[in-house]
Amino acid sequence: MPLAPGTRLGSYEIVAPIGAGGMGEVYRARDAKLNRDVAIKVLPDQLGANPDALSRFEREAQAVAALSHPNILAIHDFGTASIPVDGTTTTRAYAVTELLDGETLRAKLENGALPTRKAVDYALQIVHGIAAAHQKGVVHRDLKPENIYVTSDGRVKILDFGLAKVAGPAAESSLMQTQSGTSPGTVMGTVGYMSPEQVRGLPVDHRTDIFSFGVVLYEMLSGRRAFRGDSNVETMNAILKEDPPELAVTGSHVPPALDRIVRRCIEKNANERFHSAHDLGLAVETLSATGSSTSGPVIAAPSAKARLAPWMLGAAAVVLVAAAYFAGQRVAGPSAVETPQYQTLTYRRGMIWSARYAGDGRTVVYSATWGDEPRRLYSTRVGSPDSLALPYADADVASISSTGELAIIQNRRILRAWARPGTLARASLNGGAARAVLENVQDADWLPDGSGFAAARSVDTRYTLEFPVGKTVYETNGYISDVRVSPDGTLAAFVDHPLVGDDRGSIAVVDRSGKQRKLSTDYSSVQGLAWSHDGKEVWFTASDQGTARALFAATVDGMVRLVLRVPGSLHLGDMGADGSVLLSQVDARTEIHGRIPGDVVERDLSWFDWSTVPRLSADGKTLLFTEEGDGGGPDYSVFIRPTDGGPAVRLGAGLGVDISPDGRWVLAVRLNPEPAQLMLLPTGAGEAKVLTDDELSHNFAWFVGDGSTIVFDGFAPGRPRRMYLQNVAGGVAKPVTPEGVTGPVSRDGKAVAFERKIYPTDGSPPRPIPGLEPADRIVAWGADSGTLFLRQLFPSGDYVVFRLDTATGRRTLLHKVPRVSGVQPGPWFTIALDGSTYMTTYLELRAELFRVTGLR
Repeated sequence: MPLAPGTRLGSYEIVAPIGAGGMGEVYRARDAKLNRDVAIKVLPDQLGANPDALSRFEREAQAVAALSHPNILAIHDFGTASIPVDGTTTTRAYAVTELLDGETLRAKLENGALPTRKAVDYALQIVHGIAAAHQKGVVHRDLKPENIYVTSDGRVKILDFGLAKVAGPAAESSLMQTQSGTSPGTVMGTVGYMSPEQVRGLPVDHRTDIFSFGVVLYEMLSGRRAFRGDSNVETMNAILKEDPPELAVTGSHVPPALDRIVRRCIEKNANERFHSAHDLGLAVETLSATGSSTSGPVIAAPSAKARLAPWMLGAAAVVLVAAAYFAGQRVAGPSAVETPQYQTLTYRRGMIWSARYAGDGRTVVYSATWGDEPRRLYSTRVGSPDSLALPYADADVASISSTGELAIIQNRRILRAWARPGTLARASLNGGAARAVLENVQDADWLPDGSGFAAARSVDTRYTLEFPVGKTVYETNGYISDVRVSPDGTLAAFVDHPLVGDDRGSIAVVDRSGKQRKLSTDYSSVQGLAWSHDGKEVWFTASDQGTARALFAATVDGMVRLVLRVPGSLHLGDMGADGSVLLSQVDARTEIHGRIPGDVVERDLSWFDWSTVPRLSADGKTLLFTEEGDGGGPDYSVFIRPTDGGPAVRLGAGLGVDISPDGRWVLAVRLNPEPAQLMLLPTGAGEAKVLTDDELSHNFAWFVGDGSTIVFDGFAPGRPRRMYLQNVAGGVAKPVTPEGVTGPVSRDGKAVAFERKIYPTDGSPPRPIPGLEPADRIVAWGADSGTLFLRQLFPSGDYVVFRLDTATGRRTLLHKVPRVSGVQPGPWFTIALDGSTYMTTYLELRAELFRVTGLR
């Protein structure tokens, strides 16, 4: 009898039924202890009433739960509970698993064959899952599309290792009926996916899963079942005596190498198949690296918000069965699966900014900020817990030449967020003074022969990639980071960021003639890049799910695979000749702090994990901010919040940039699809409006005058950035500054501040800004073009805020802001028109540096 909502099984409360089958019912439930949703399989009465069967099942459930592999459905718990049924109490056994959102592979195959790249992607994940099971001595024995689940974000989960094993022959027959829709008799497998040894009733080992995997891969590639007759007997006869049609005959455009993998998996003689899932995985992975897959296995843990799709209601209950079929016998000689090994290189509390191997492969140079100390360079030896401080402060290590000479970037300045050029200099590992080479450099790398550099530079309002320095091979209105030259010196790889300061972007390479090609899709965060030692791949750390970065590898032909995903965010420093990598595991968040009139200390107005501050309302009572982290989603989220501490309200997706003078509208940048466009989001009742729909890429923007017009920073394809005037009611955007001139616009719309000059928007000649000091950074205009707000950031982390009269140069000190211990002052700052209220963003960044071996 089905359980009613509210029924409790231990700490789990039944929420709703999901489905039912011969092996019991499946429910959605709430885990009261951990405050999460789970799936619960309530087993038949006979299992709970049989102490021997129950004990055996519990032992075997513990064994599969110990697999703890991201491509195997996770078992959380197992137990029994007394349940009232029709006035009596009965004991029911249950198993608890993670709750998934997506569909089975069978559902995906209803529309025919999968694209080859997608099939290989899924195949890699399946192989990783069965390899992990085999290593623990567990054989699935019922691998088929119904027991393979693909989540909504492309992760593969192997389900249903087989509860029937412990329930006796009758229950096994019932289960097979439920799973396959065939008559009883398909014991220990499903007709069409069983190996020849299963059909014959012979003992089986891990190679039976390899056969079934080959049958599943054949079906993914062709859209047809490999073995299918008019009856079970005919299908089993085909498994024993026939070979499926060549994939080419089915109309599938499958590479011959992939067809050979399938054929070897489905050999009738188990000795002629792949000897282990590990060997099979290497074959598929090698194939994917040469062009058959766009990505490797996804191994991230699922979101706690995952849930089962509605289509699962009804007959597909077995897809959700939360248990495993346990072989009860050891796998004969499975190959060991290589796992990454982590060696800690840093032990202090702080942030790692960059890391590189020296030529000996044992010396590591890195830049770090420990506690409240300033950023500087350190060196350490692999295997040593100690680090030596090098005499280079406020510096990052960009590259180390084959002769051991350092290329460092000193005294970075913030253009916007992560766009931070500085001075490229040469330095020695043995100390001494650094020698400046080039100004305004974001990133650089030695050429292989040590004769010079490739460098990304900020030039006017554009970024250029020079390869070698002095020869521009690529330009962008965004910015360029992570420049690395291939081992043979023919290509420079880099991260191409479309928005200045935002670390979203893609991986690209360019040769010395300027021929550029993109290797990857866009990621919401990309930081860290290095070439493999053989020059065949570019490895990089990027975020394809939320904002946590994982480690990927891309061939120069653009085939991308996943190498490593862990909880948290990774940053790739370097790769060694031995295949080891330098990885930082980063814990990062931003927080909004500021003062309103009457505050003695700063108040915290942060919301989720990555809150950034674009603007305050004219009266300083409303804060407009953007959530750019996991809480905001891949395309960010725009929020407003009262500065007195009231709750935040989400207005929509995008990057919030300004509030209208009347407070009724928020101006936002829509990031996707490209080019970025502007939208109006209502702060109260109303509907969002698309403001622009043209070929221009739109960046930051300001309401001007009475709010009927805006001025924005944008550019046309192939042209430099400039400022444009746009009527809120529509119409064509009008340029108001020369090309290359962008910056904050005054609230009356009459002036733009750019590089220590004021550019009138009526086309009049620019004039110098009087009273500016070298350390000043312009952060905003006052109520009109007569006032500017400036910020000076000191090396100590303290900063001061001034009001500047643009006619006389007279300065007035408004705020002294002491350093907040343990955090970095962020680049985002906003201030009310009267200067009484300000808000700023702090970066809380912590990382540990590891040397990682065993990655492939």
